[in-house]
Amino acid sequence: MTTAAPPTTERSGKPFSVGRAIAWVLLALMVVISIFPVWIVLKTALTSNKDIFTESALLWPTHPTLINFQRVLGLVSPEVAQAAGGSGSTISFASATLNSAIFTALIVIGQTFFCAMAAYAFARLKFPGRDFIFTLFLIALMIPGIVLFIPNFITIKNLGWLNTMQGMVAPFILMSPFGVFFLRQFFLSLPRETEEAALIDGANPFTIFFRITLPMAQGPLITLAILTTIGMWNEFFWPFLIAKDDHLFTLPVALQTFRTQTPQGSPDWSGLMAGTFIATVPVFILLIALGRRVVESLAFSGSK
Repeated sequence: MTTAAPPTTERSGKPFSVGRAIAWVLLALMVVISIFPVWIVLKTALTSNKDIFTESALLWPTHPTLINFQRVLGLVSPEVAQAAGGSGSTISFASATLNSAIFTALIVIGQTFFCAMAAYAFARLKFPGRDFIFTLFLIALMIPGIVLFIPNFITIKNLGWLNTMQGMVAPFILMSPFGVFFLRQFFLSLPRETEEAALIDGANPFTIFFRITLPMAQGPLITLAILTTIGMWNEFFWPFLIAKDDHLFTLPVALQTFRTQTPQGSPDWSGLMAGTFIATVPVFILLIALGRRVVESLAFSGSK
């Protein structure tokens, strides 16, 4: 009895093509273009102020040093900072980093939670004027945020919250039109059978929302949290408008103040780049770790 020869298998690898090679080259070029400014920031931060202009054409500092990071983080005395070529600025980027973390965390938690509740109400609950109210939310997407600064400032001033953390957080903590729209699109795509079965078992809408819907929406919730984190971490104008004491400065405000404090005449470029790199690193790590989830959730919700 003869046995049939096993079928021959083709090579799993895709054949080389000029088009694929060009695509990879273009992709590598785009990555280099995107990363190169960050590298210049890091290179300048590792260069002493006395060498910053003589080594401006080099891609790597001849004598790399961490003194610029140490002085913007407040790890050395003002005398040592000025001896290293610093401007004498007293801005502490360590304190500004903590303020940015608190400011961002409060808004991310608040916006994610309240946007999820509003989106679930628009997607699942029936109440008078639901569609009209949701239309107003969509219209709010077209209103430039700059026109809201004056009424928000007057409100915060009347509440006595100027120069406080709650005054900085209040205009952003409840919800955003984009967040409500984004999560509503996802909730509409969820099957109703699970919720209807829970209703038959006696569950109320709050139980369904917290114990069934939210666990199923972890991906979009994380995506909204990441997008909100990036936006609030980089928020400049409102914290600059509300917080006047340096102990409340966030990182963008601290960078602006640090740039303007130049008693020696010229900007402290090495210190400024060190502070900029510190402000960039958390968002950069967040995007590397969770960027794929953001793209997948946006594509999924946009197709519904």
